[in-house]
Amino acid sequence: MASISCMSLVPLSKDPSIFRIHLPSSSPPLRLNRSREFSLPLPLPPPRVASIPAIPFPPINVDYLEEEFSGHGVAFEGIGDSCVARLSLDNGSTATVMLPSGLVTSYKAPMWHGEKLEILQTFVSEGENGEALIQGGLSLEFIIEGEDGASWSPRDWALSDIRGNSQDSIQVELISCDSKSMVEMKYILTLQEQTLSSEIEVSNTSLSSSVQLRGSIINHLNVSTPDATYALGLEGSSFYSRPVISSSFAIIPPELGEEQSVWNLWEKFPLRKFLQTHEEAGDRNNDVKEDIEGEEEDNYKRLTEEMSMIYTSAPNYLTIIDRGRRNSVVVGRDGLDELYMHSPGSKYEFYSKYAYITLGPSAVLKPVKVHPGEVWRGAQHLHNPNL
Repeated sequence: MASISCMSLVPLSKDPSIFRIHLPSSSPPLRLNRSREFSLPLPLPPPRVASIPAIPFPPINVDYLEEEFSGHGVAFEGIGDSCVARLSLDNGSTATVMLPSGLVTSYKAPMWHGEKLEILQTFVSEGENGEALIQGGLSLEFIIEGEDGASWSPRDWALSDIRGNSQDSIQVELISCDSKSMVEMKYILTLQEQTLSSEIEVSNTSLSSSVQLRGSIINHLNVSTPDATYALGLEGSSFYSRPVISSSFAIIPPELGEEQSVWNLWEKFPLRKFLQTHEEAGDRNNDVKEDIEGEEEDNYKRLTEEMSMIYTSAPNYLTIIDRGRRNSVVVGRDGLDELYMHSPGSKYEFYSKYAYITLGPSAVLKPVKVHPGEVWRGAQHLHNPNL
């Protein structure tokens, strides 16, 4: 199937008269009513570009998707206005992604003992109106800023293509773009036998203006408890202590939400000010906790204590070891120089909602600049070394 452009008409059913015009929009927390080898809690502000009225469109047609993309190892299930795409390989590796949000809710990998283990921490709770709210998982939390101060965040994704098969690897390509069609962002999710890769491609189609990409890939990794979890390989890495990066899908411990009200704290400051460099930090409001700059001394860092840091010189491949579940995950990155890491601490019950750590490749302190006509690519790899 040929890739679609951001403003193209996408058929939703066998009836060629039914189309959807793909227009990005800022979305709230997800509600259920709606091949490469292994080689911020801050809610992002709404876009400052001119608002475009939403164009109503029919719910995603699961039957059409099944017929169009059959034979690739992907199954679709409709849930209200949303859709679940389940990727399955013959060796037992699986991944689940929600559309149109792009949230990866599950990545299960086979282990040395013969069972499959869930790598991601995802939690479903009841919303104010009785709807199901999904928190955790793997999500892209980025904002793209233009030279004129306008900004846009990819929130809704359209399915562009599926490649591969259940024997070797499966690749799902999603696409999103700004309202002016000046920036296009592709999200390519690739499931291999031992690796789940998330690749990002940002195309600046403008002929005269550069854009900046800020934010992070956010992974909620499932652990027995942070007290039994270690980060291997950080010794000598420079870091800055920063408040927790929030997202629409962030799992937020209740104590963290009460301390200086994390949500209100970041609502006081534009994202541009929050994501400033360390040198600019002295100009911030006195209510904001001062940054702590240092160098990691422990190569086998235990994540017992509550912490939130941006590492600026971490290794490209970092191993997370969970002695409680007797497994490990290798987190690799390409194109993104920083590594964000957050631990909620170990005061919560083992194997509970708050038994997780958050980390991911990021461009928080130093944004990625994409010049006119350029295409930038970055990626993350979650590798399972436990077979």
